[in-house]
Amino acid sequence: MDRNLALEFVRVTEAAAILSAGWMGRGDRNAADQAAVDAMRKALDKIDVRGTVVIGEGERDEAPMLYIGEKFGCGGPQSPAIDVALDPLEGTNLCALGHSNALSVIAVAEEGKFLHAPDTYMDKIAVGPEMKGRIHYGMSTQEIIKEVAKARSKSVSEVTVTILERDRHKDLIQSVRQMGC
Repeated sequence: MDRNLALEFVRVTEAAAILSAGWMGRGDRNAADQAAVDAMRKALDKIDVRGTVVIGEGERDEAPMLYIGEKFGCGGPQSPAIDVALDPLEGTNLCALGHSNALSVIAVAEEGKFLHAPDTYMDKIAVGPEMKGRIHYGMSTQEIIKEVAKARSKSVSEVTVTILERDRHKDLIQSVRQMGC
């Protein structure tokens, strides 16, 4: 992806984070989420692309959202056609309650390169570029952690794993801690 275009998407998440931060600690998760959605939508519409939201949030819990299939960008026929997966405010309760670790996220790909998976929960993992070709779908979390440690010439206990604190992740968190991470 073009470096300038990548920086535009950084600005998109930055705008969502800044506007939702105004609601931090006010106890209104929907207002915080709406602020993030509005900021993200406005920022996306300023980018010289022909974009489509292919994975979003909000359908299940009727929260404010950028909906799947929504078009964005101010690009013409020669502008890149891209797809995005996004969550303007991951951690709406964290933000509303004044806690840390809420974030704004976006993933960008060429048109048609994301799996179409509406309203589906998926396990997700993010690793650094040094892991390209070293991990694959179907590997267990433990196998992935061991491969990351190996790639970085570290012991498993030196690997830091970040997991959202959710009830659905309790077993995952426990297994990672048992590995010594």
